[in-house]
Amino acid sequence: MIERRAMVSSTAFAAAAALVPTAADAATVAPTAADAQDTPIWAQEYTGVKAGGVKAGGVNLAIYRKRVGPPDGKPRPVLFFVHGSTASARPTYDLTIPGRDDVSMMNVAARWGYDVWAMDHEGYGKSSRTAGNSDIASGVEDLKVAGDLVLKETGEARMHMMGESSGALRVGGYAMARPDRVGRLVLQAFTYTGQGSGTLSKRAEQTEFYRTHNRRPRDAAMLNSIFTRDRPDTTDQDVIDAFIKAEMPFGDSAPAGTYLDMTVNLPIVHPDKVTAPVLLVSGQYDGIASMDDICDFFKKLPNGDKQLTIIPGAAHTLVSSKQRFAFWRVMKSWLEG
Repeated sequence: MIERRAMVSSTAFAAAAALVPTAADAATVAPTAADAQDTPIWAQEYTGVKAGGVKAGGVNLAIYRKRVGPPDGKPRPVLFFVHGSTASARPTYDLTIPGRDDVSMMNVAARWGYDVWAMDHEGYGKSSRTAGNSDIASGVEDLKVAGDLVLKETGEARMHMMGESSGALRVGGYAMARPDRVGRLVLQAFTYTGQGSGTLSKRAEQTEFYRTHNRRPRDAAMLNSIFTRDRPDTTDQDVIDAFIKAEMPFGDSAPAGTYLDMTVNLPIVHPDKVTAPVLLVSGQYDGIASMDDICDFFKKLPNGDKQLTIIPGAAHTLVSSKQRFAFWRVMKSWLEG
């Protein structure tokens, strides 16, 4: 195990052009992906079923997979992306902009050599709309269904996982529940207790609404604010516009459960119970968690293989931000161990 105890700043990663993944980079992850830049990306969509709900018929969960080339019997390391509170998986991690292939995190990770997965949690995207509020505990149950499917399809018992915002809480919850099924974890825009969070303090003004409503309204302006509320101009507007266009067909509301959890039920993830290696990574201007809160969680993680990185010039979301190349570089290095 590599010991990673230092808190690292990514200012050394300013040269974005140097951070674009190459075929040589991919080969360091999986030798079978040495020609990843020239081979088409293969995609498949699955449906997992979570027991109970929808009048006991089960909750259908849309699960997505991408890799370079179709399955060929040669296993590749699995990387599972977990979305946040307001948008579904593909607009978050597999955004498509005509003429560009530098935004989809799923495509990027597939070309690194990973077998890449994501899912729409209950009440999001193509998954079943239910009477539930899709809180963090529900999200962990969703991930149990997805994890079993990943094992069946790939034969890989462990999967690396990356979650953004409340998705990071879902990842942490799954890691506590199924420590034997996780590899290396990336918790992005994670919050521990919520102390000192400007975003959560503002959100708490609507606590009673979240208690009494299982869904909350979200329109194009609200989706836009995800990228601008902490610091404008940290994400290209054409990327934001494409994100909104991809997400709005799924409706003008989102489940309220994670907002309720993050305002009144923290801490949900307990560091002493997360035994996997952990990378904590946040944008410099992210208002979801204070630095004291992040550092407190980091210090309490029991596995010495851990790292805390702050991405300069970035805000809440890193996946498709202007500083995404720096984030990708940090994440890729961490996953390679």
